[in-house]
Amino acid sequence: MKEGRGAFLRVGLLVVIATACIVGFVLFLTGSRVSAGAKYETYFTESVQGLDVGALVKFRGVSLGQVNEIALVAATYLKDSPVDVRRATSRLVMVRFEIDPSRVGKLPDRENAVNAGLRARLASLGLTGLSYIELDFVDPQRFPPEQVPWTPRDTYIPSVPSTITQVQDSAQALLAKIDKIDFVKLSDGLQAVLNDIHGQLTTGNASQALAQTADLMASIRIAVDKADLPGLAAELRQTAEGLQGTLNSKETRGLLATATKAAERFSDAAAKLPLLIASLQAVVQRTGNGTADLQADLAPVLRDARAAAQNLRDTTEALRGYPASVLLGGPPPREGTRR
Repeated sequence: MKEGRGAFLRVGLLVVIATACIVGFVLFLTGSRVSAGAKYETYFTESVQGLDVGALVKFRGVSLGQVNEIALVAATYLKDSPVDVRRATSRLVMVRFEIDPSRVGKLPDRENAVNAGLRARLASLGLTGLSYIELDFVDPQRFPPEQVPWTPRDTYIPSVPSTITQVQDSAQALLAKIDKIDFVKLSDGLQAVLNDIHGQLTTGNASQALAQTADLMASIRIAVDKADLPGLAAELRQTAEGLQGTLNSKETRGLLATATKAAERFSDAAAKLPLLIASLQAVVQRTGNGTADLQADLAPVLRDARAAAQNLRDTTEALRGYPASVLLGGPPPREGTRR
């Protein structure tokens, strides 16, 4: 009996020791490697279904650490305040995690990293439904960091909605816009437009314009048929061939050569024309100078000739009045002058 109890005791002790070893090994694999890691926390506005303690923390697919606590903000930082479900901060989910510095290197400054767009978001591991924390850089203008009214215990990294949540939000916003559309009114308006178009095409101005266009096309077709375009094209082709033959003939080439020579001669004559004009100006200037000298020489002669003509005129008048003066001298004195 005592031997049976000793066997049970040894078996129980062995089970306890094995369980402790297994628990220690699991803790070694999951927690000991990041026990001295950098501690961070973030807050999510969406459901963290599928995210459990021990979940991985990754940066672009590289495992950096693990999640070590998941709780509600209301139970962590707002214990002394009544829960107000209308406040967004009362509905936040807090997730704390640790990162192994040996997997990152020298950790960057938190403020600079957040300003550059470092954010945390939920991601899913394929079809398993398990989630993990993904760290990545996003557009800080599109996702500005959210300020919280309490002092976080660990280093705070802002979060962004997961890809699935963003798709759902976009779909819900689109559905909300679609719900605001009055399809009945839109259908009535569209039907009215279609009726107006139908009326215009059947009896309105559009119908008249189409009829006039058809008549115009018929007139153009008749004019084209009467114009004998193939014959006109043949005549134009013959005219072009005749013109080309004329241009290529010897007479045309000779005429063009003669015209070219005449143009060259005219160009030479035009080049010599300024010299000829200068020579004529010099001759005219010399002629003008000679005429001035001749006038200066003839002036005394002309004065003497004028005086001689005047004397001759006086003598002739005297002879006409007293012809005997040639023989007797001067004319006799008048009666009134005698003494």
